[in-house]
Amino acid sequence: MSGDLGAEIVVRAAAATLENYKNLDLILVGDENDLRGLVTRIAGNEPRLRIHHASEVVAMSEPPVDALRKKKDSMRVAVNLVKSGDADACVSAGNTGALMATAKFVLKMLPGIDRPAIIAELPAKGGSLLMLDLGANTQGSAEHLFQYAVMGSIVTSDILGIDKPKVALLNIGAEDTKGVHMVKEAAAMLNESTLNYVGFIEGSDLFSGKADVVVTDGFTGNVALKTMEGTVGLCAHYLRRAFTKGWLARFQALLARQVLKSLAVEMDSRKYNGATLVGLNGIVIKSHGSADAYAYQHAIDTAVVEVRNQLPQQIGTLLQKETA
Repeated sequence: MSGDLGAEIVVRAAAATLENYKNLDLILVGDENDLRGLVTRIAGNEPRLRIHHASEVVAMSEPPVDALRKKKDSMRVAVNLVKSGDADACVSAGNTGALMATAKFVLKMLPGIDRPAIIAELPAKGGSLLMLDLGANTQGSAEHLFQYAVMGSIVTSDILGIDKPKVALLNIGAEDTKGVHMVKEAAAMLNESTLNYVGFIEGSDLFSGKADVVVTDGFTGNVALKTMEGTVGLCAHYLRRAFTKGWLARFQALLARQVLKSLAVEMDSRKYNGATLVGLNGIVIKSHGSADAYAYQHAIDTAVVEVRNQLPQQIGTLLQKETA
C-alpha cells in the first residue's frame, strides 16, 4: 500500500508473476476496499491471487518504533503470515526501517546471527555482485562482518547460481596492512573459514568482477550504494547534455541510438530490485519504494528463488558448520 507509485504497481506485478509460476499463490495485504477493484480490473477472477485485509498503512516518514507499537494492522500482518506459515515469504515496498524492525520482532533472528543485514544485487563486469550490509546496522564488529560473509555467500550462490562465490571485504586498500582493526580481524576469521575468501577489495574495484559478494558495515555500505546511484544519475545527465549540444551532436545521438538503447537495457536498475533482509528466521524482501511493476516483479522473483532454496535453513547449516 505504501510504495511511491501506489498499490496498482503491486497488483500488476503480482498478476504478471502468476503467469510465470503456475504453482505460485500470492496474498495481497492491504485495504480490501482499495485492492478489490484493482484486482478485478487487472487480474480478473484469478483464484491464486487473494486479498488479506489490513486497515493501516505505515507512512514512509514514520519512525520504526512508532510503526511497531501503533500500526499492528499494517505491514505487520504480512510478516505475521510468514511467522504463522500461511506465507513462505513477504515482499514490501514500504518503510524500510519499519519493515526491518517488524520482521526482527516477529520472526526473530536465526540461531548464531546477532543482527540482520540488507543484501542486494548490483551490476558488475561479466554479470552481477551482491553486497551487504546496505544499511540495516550502522555499526558492527568483526564477528558481524563474518556473519554477513556467511549469509552473503549463501544468498549469492542461490541468486547467481555460483557454487563457491568469491567473498571480499570492502576496505581502503587491497594490502593486508590497510584498514581498521575490525576489518583486519574479520579477514583473519574468513581466512580460517571454508568460504571462498579472496581478500580486501577497494571501492574502485567493486564492479571489476574480482568478487561475487562484497561485505562491509551498514554505514559504509549505504554510503557506497547511494554514491553509486548518484553517479549513474550524473553520467546520464552528462550524456543527455552531450547529445543535445547542436545539430551535429543530435545527429551523432541518432547514429548511436541502438547502442544507447542496448546500454540502457543492460544497466536497467529495475532488474536488480529486491533486497533481502537476511539473517531473519524467515524470508523478507524489500523492494525499492519507487519500483514500477517490472521492478516489483523482480523482487517477487527473488523471494521465489529464496523460498525454493530454503535460504534461512541454508544459512543456519553453514553458520553451524563454520562455528563448530
